Formats: sequence, C-alpha cells, structure tokens
Amino acid sequence: MATDIKETTHAVEAASVMKLLSARPRLLALGEPTHGEDTLLDLRNELFQQLVEQEGYRTIAIESDCMRGLVVDDYITSGTGTLDEVMAHGFSHGWGTSAANRELVRWMRAYNDGRPAPERLRFAGFDGPLEITGAASPRQALTALHGYLSARVDAGLFPCTAETLDRLLGADDRWTNTAAMMDPTRSVGKSAEANELRLLADDLVSLLDEQTPHLITATSREDWERARLYGRTATGLLRYHSWMADTAPSRMTRLVGVRDRMMADNLLAVAERGPALVHAHNGHLQREKSTMRMGGRPLEWWSAGALVSAHLGEEYAFLATALGTIRHQGVDTPAPDTVEGLLYALPEDRYVVDAARLATALGDTRPAPRVSPWFGYAPLDPAHLAGFDGLVFVKDVPQS
Repeated sequence: MATDIKETTHAVEAASVMKLLSARPRLLALGEPTHGEDTLLDLRNELFQQLVEQEGYRTIAIESDCMRGLVVDDYITSGTGTLDEVMAHGFSHGWGTSAANRELVRWMRAYNDGRPAPERLRFAGFDGPLEITGAASPRQALTALHGYLSARVDAGLFPCTAETLDRLLGADDRWTNTAAMMDPTRSVGKSAEANELRLLADDLVSLLDEQTPHLITATSREDWERARLYGRTATGLLRYHSWMADTAPSRMTRLVGVRDRMMADNLLAVAERGPALVHAHNGHLQREKSTMRMGGRPLEWWSAGALVSAHLGEEYAFLATALGTIRHQGVDTPAPDTVEGLLYALPEDRYVVDAARLATALGDTRPAPRVSPWFGYAPLDPAHLAGFDGLVFVKDVPQS
C-alpha cells in the first residue's frame, strides 16, 4: 500500500501541478484546512511565483474583504501608499499581520516595478466585507457605485440622489451591530429603509450594465470592473443584512449561502481577467456541499468552489491541502487508518498527490475520517477525495 501511494506523489511545484490537469485552468484553487499558519501561506507564495514565471498566471485572489483588497491592488500595480499602510488596511480577518502575506505583497510590488500594465500582477480579495460577528454597512460600496455613475451618466436616468442614499443608510453603526448575528431583532436588514435601498441598489447596478459601452469608453475597463465590484458588494451586503433580520429556521443556512455566493461572483469576475490562483479554506473551494452545525442546527449549502465549478467546468481546478500535525494547537500525529495517517507515513515533508491515482491505490480500503481536537482545523473528508484535482500534503506545521 505505501509503495502504491508513494507512486502518486510529486514535488509541490507548478510543473507537477499542471501535469495533474488536462489543461491550464482559468482558476486554480488551493485550499487550506486551517487559517493563520504561515507555513501554508509560504507554500502558496512559492507556488504562485512559479505559476507567474512558468505558466502565465497574473492574479492571486485570497479569502479577504473584496473592498479592502482594492487597497492592496492599488499598491502592487501603482505603488499607492506604503507597505505598512497596505498591511494595516488592505486585509480583513487579521490577515494583514501575517509575515507571509506581507512577503507576498512585497514580492508582487517588486515584480510589477517597471513593467507595462498588461504584464503586471493583480491582487483580489474575494470574500465579502463580512466577519463571523456581522457585516459591514453597505455605505462604502453603494456610494462608490453612485459616485462612479453620477460623474458619467445623465442625472435624469438615476433612481435617486446621493443625498437620498445617505438618508436611507443612516449611521453605519446601525448596520454593524454585532448583537444582530445572534438576535435578528437587532438587525436593520428588513427595515423600510433597507428594503428601499435594495431596490435602489438593483436599479443602480442595472444602470451600470445598461451604460457599459459608454462607461468603458469614458473611463476604462478596469474602472468599470471596479464599479461592478461595488455593485456586487452593495447588493450582496443588503441581501445578507436582510437575512440577518430574518427569523425563519433557514436564517443561518441562507447567511452562509449568501456569503459563498458573493465569493463565487467575485471569483467569476476574477476569472474574466485570465488565469488566477485562488487561496482560501478547503471548505469554500470544494465541489461538494459544505456542512456544519451552528446553534445546534445542521447547515448545508453549496460552497463558492461548487458554484464556480458549475459555471466554469474544467476551467476550475481544486487542490485541497491536508496536513499531519499542528502540535502547537494540539493536533498530533494522525491515526494510521486515516488518509492523513497514510500520507504521514511517507518520508517527504510536503508533496502534491494525484488524487485520482490515490483513490485507485486505496482500492476498497475505506480510510477512517480524522477527528480534530481543535475547532480551528478541519480534517480531510475521505468521501470528498474524488472531487479533488490534486491533494497537497504538509507533514508538520510549526508555530509561525
């Protein structure tokens, strides 16, 4: 068995990854089973650099706020701001404190220096402006969309003025009240103002689409694409806030589903630019339905990866990452009857596995699911193996 499995492994390099795939995918998704470990992010950085230099990839998209990601993109493409400012303001979820993320941004800026625009690398956050504790006000995205249009489109075509939006939005802390996550009555998402804003946001997005030929000519495709991001984010946030205020049993399922739908829409927009590496939690990138328990209820929804895969077909590829130990978090050597245990027995520290050949090598063997003692690490689900285009394995994750 060990010899058969060994024959499915390769070095974690762009060339090895591409050999697993029938063609270069437009979106190559690299998952991770836990967040906050620079060992996994260093591996991501190395793979991205090789994809840039050997395979023509020009964009990386990570699980971070799509609006904040514009700060990073402006810095790496044109040098706007400083590296310290970008790390402080360009990432959500605390990712800006990561040394590996800082090195990624530094390297991308250095790579772009002196290169013409078509050859420059791009950065994208593809998560919504969302945290586990709540969601941002739609103000930034909605007013940015209105501002872009108002400078270039006849005022008579507008559904509202900027002053109307400001009045309906009110104070931002109405939207960001963290108590609303657990108590729907504390949310403003179904107020009369919020319902009117949803209609106005929909009209503004429609106006943006209707005026596409003029807007691209009057500004640039890049500015128009950014305005589309504003529109997706505004409508997505208003939809999310509406479900925050809902009391139906399906409330949490819809919230996690809306979030992954926002992620998927952003990834499909990234795919329009050309080939990109996507990095996020395995659960957001898998082709299978995602499941979890929250508040004692089982939740089941389609992940961003599943949605994108349905749209792109073979132009979407997914490499899941599994690991052996995170000893500083209490995750010790995996049991030998798990997939992680079988892979841990091999001598290499890290490698990429041909998932289809691994499944063949396992034959009728049914590996046991690994149980994690730490909530922050999600072990591999052996039943999902057939849905991977490849499997990256990292033997030991030391403390960052």
